[in-house]
This record gives sequence, C-alpha cells and structure tokens, in this order.
Amino acid sequence: MLSALPSTRLAATRSATAYSSRAQLPARCKHVARRAQLSSPVEIVDAECSTSSRSDVATSLPLPALLAAAACGGLLAPGVAEAFTIHMEPANALSLPTWAIHVSSVVEWVTAMGLMWKYAEATNNPRWKGMAWGMVPSLGSAMAACTWHFFYNSPDLEFLVVVQSALTVIGNCTCWWAAYRIYEAAQAEKSSA
Repeated sequence: MLSALPSTRLAATRSATAYSSRAQLPARCKHVARRAQLSSPVEIVDAECSTSSRSDVATSLPLPALLAAAACGGLLAPGVAEAFTIHMEPANALSLPTWAIHVSSVVEWVTAMGLMWKYAEATNNPRWKGMAWGMVPSLGSAMAACTWHFFYNSPDLEFLVVVQSALTVIGNCTCWWAAYRIYEAAQAEKSSA
C-alpha cells in the first residue's frame, strides 16, 4: 500500500523525532522539508544526520492516514491528509499526573460544596449553605486555571490568569465571610444556651 505513494520517503532519524520543531534540531543535522507532488499531500522530511543510529519511521502521518491517502490517491482535497497528523505536545503541556491532580482537586472542591449543602439541610443551619455559595468563586478560579492549561497556556488566553487570581481573592474573602458567619452563629447559640 505504501508503494502507492512513490514520492514519500519513510526515512527519519531518531534524533529528529525527539524535537517538536525543525528549529530545535541540532546544528550537526541537515534537514530539508518539502512537499510531495500534488497527488500526495503528505509532508516529507528528508533527513541526513551525522548520528550513527538511524531508524525508519513513517512521516508525520499515522499509518491509517497513510493507507487512506494511498487508497484515495488524488481524490483527497489538498490539506485533508494533514488533518490526520499527530502533533507533539508543546514543552509547557501538563503531564498526566499533573492533570490528575488538577481534576481531582476540582472534584474534591465540588464534593465539599455538596457536603456542606447537605450538612446545612441536616442541621437546619442555612449559614452552611452560605459557605457552599462562598466556595463558588474559588471553583471558578480552578476552572479558569484548568482552561488555560488545557490550551497549553496560550498567550491569547493570558487574561485567564488575571481572572483566576481575581476569583481566588474573591473566593478567599467569601469563604472567610461565610466561615465568620458560621462562627458568629455558633457563638450566639452558645451564649443563649
């Protein structure tokens, strides 16, 4: 099937695939990028490196996309095959464990809000509902941070950093006020008893 793409070379080097862009490649490597002929819109990397370890790796397209391009031949519109490319994550992408911590923290926060709401209903003390409401700005802060990280800390979304910090300050103040109201009610109840 791959022979249907005669102008596609499948050679790349291990050192070339370790970098996310050609600008980051070491100076000792000479890499030339060119486009295949119009019948095959697959990007080609012709690599000639001075490194001793070479490995044959497919171009930037995964195997199913290469097979689809080979089967369709010239039927694909320009750029369709490039839609199947798998891009390397940028260096500032969060790792899977870091995402697990972010998501679990948000889930814990929402769970705490729900538990406080149920506690308010069980004890017939509406001030605990105020604490749940006071936690909402902090939840918004967490969502702003997760959104910014989801888009790889894009400079276009840098305003989310300001939103997140403002919501953190507001959330700290509202949680303090709600906690003070709970404390004040407990002191009033203790003095009346």
